[in-house]
Amino acid sequence: MSLLKFHKLQGAGNDFILIDDREERFDITNNVLVKFLCDRRFGIGADGLMLLRNRKGYDFQMIYYNSDGNESSMCGNGGRCIAAFADQIGLNREKYLFLAIDGDHDAELSLQGDTYWVKLGMIDVTEIEVGADFSYLNTGSPHYVKFVNGLKNFHVVEEAKKIRYSDRFKAKGTNVNFVEIIDGVLHIRTYERGVEDETLACGTGVTAAVIAAYHSGKITQLSFQVQAMGGELKVSFTKEGSVYANVCLEGPAKFVFKGEIDV
Repeated sequence: MSLLKFHKLQGAGNDFILIDDREERFDITNNVLVKFLCDRRFGIGADGLMLLRNRKGYDFQMIYYNSDGNESSMCGNGGRCIAAFADQIGLNREKYLFLAIDGDHDAELSLQGDTYWVKLGMIDVTEIEVGADFSYLNTGSPHYVKFVNGLKNFHVVEEAKKIRYSDRFKAKGTNVNFVEIIDGVLHIRTYERGVEDETLACGTGVTAAVIAAYHSGKITQLSFQVQAMGGELKVSFTKEGSVYANVCLEGPAKFVFKGEIDV
């Protein structure tokens, strides 16, 4: 047995275990350990786990795992939280450049009381599939976006599983977002693959929803407020031909606690 030190952070209710792994002691192939640590009953409990590692040419590298123990695609709220974590462990920059699984990301931080406000650069969106009642796009992770009425009482998990485990998506999975615009605010509820449940927020999902709303003509603004179950976020972008560029996800990242666990 050995002691593993960790921090816990959350961004709009999307919670993560953060590990300073600059000495590369964590076994990145140990999916069983990651799943245990993320377990809310037997472990620490989180939607995902991230390792912060050194990477030449960058302030750090982000390695992200879903709570099922598997390394996953980009996590937007995770990206915001790991930038705040980098600040907490002494990197001390107002702006960071880091490498994630989908490429380069920049993050700009400001501290508001005990909460960081983080503006995270996301990848460009070059393709959007528009179906009869959905949009499908990749914002670092794949997202199925569907606009509905009565989102507050919508059966998110039940309806999302029909899509996530459909013939098209069951092999690799997809995140599923249900969206409703109310009084100029985009409200969203998201089912995340790898968590296999609804989460309180999803950064790449929020980003996908705003771009899908603009692409379908439901909004005309290039910057839009989003209300997730766990808090408020903001997405902005520019439109350059058919490409959605300069995409930014903004929102809070807050330290919850730190500790150590026998593993």
